[in-house]
Amino acid sequence: MTPLEKQEENTQNSTRRDFLRALLGAGGAAAALVAMDKLMANPEAVMAAVNRAANGQATAVADFPFEIDPTDPPDVLLRMQIELHRALQKRPEERRWVMVIDLRKCVGCHACTIACIAENKLPPGIVYRPVLEQEVGTFPNVTRTFLPKPCMQCENPPCVPVCPVTATYTNEEGVVVVDYDQCIGCRACMTACPYASRTFDFGDQYIDNTPQGNGLLLGQTGAAQMELLPVFEYGRSREREPHHSPIGNVRKCHFCLHRVKEGMLPACTLTCIGRATLFGDANDPYSLVAEMIASPNVMRLKEELGTEPRVYYLV
Repeated sequence: MTPLEKQEENTQNSTRRDFLRALLGAGGAAAALVAMDKLMANPEAVMAAVNRAANGQATAVADFPFEIDPTDPPDVLLRMQIELHRALQKRPEERRWVMVIDLRKCVGCHACTIACIAENKLPPGIVYRPVLEQEVGTFPNVTRTFLPKPCMQCENPPCVPVCPVTATYTNEEGVVVVDYDQCIGCRACMTACPYASRTFDFGDQYIDNTPQGNGLLLGQTGAAQMELLPVFEYGRSREREPHHSPIGNVRKCHFCLHRVKEGMLPACTLTCIGRATLFGDANDPYSLVAEMIASPNVMRLKEELGTEPRVYYLV
């Protein structure tokens, strides 16, 4: 390959990355088309592919007029984003959201945990997506394994029937959710969950016992401002105030439903540096998650309990 051909190839690869970033960004398909119109040689074909994806038609990554390398991480995000928009065209009861975590790719960076905390503005002691670590082997042949563990979103959730006020229930998409206004904080669901995926919000804040938290400084800045910003779990804005939900409630992972309904992937999926976390509609036979859960090396935690988790692991 001549230097000129190499430069042209690098330019093409950069063009593809710019297009993918635009499509995955806040501007969605509109921003993608602007970037494509300036950079791509065949804008009409890309526009047609994006429109088919947005309209819920059978659009595959292969529909785009440039070569897609399945080993390139951005292309995995692009495929999941297209599949997410396609799934949102269906009725809620026709969707089956699942998460697939490839343990072979997880490096234990905890980016998913941090992204989840930032997205949901979680207080101290509340973690929706911990990453468990284990040392295996015998010295000197020692390594570490990592296990991200969100809520399993069971199809037969033990937490639902024990709730005395039906605050925990399965919504029309099959995701186990918590009605903060209904929850009385009895924590029966925490005891019933075999995966320890639920935590209780005691009302703690990171600025407690600091000058800001004690009101010794005029105004609220930095961390204080962040903690007072509203959260948007389950699509409703809630400010963090004493004696108001979600303080005093049980909290858990909810697959970032507030993001998904707006056409965005869950925060943990989007920030995983190894693309170990996949998300999508398992009822779509052409989706990436449907392909992965059909793999022979797939497993779920504590399947013997009959909970039918919707979080799958590749080992």
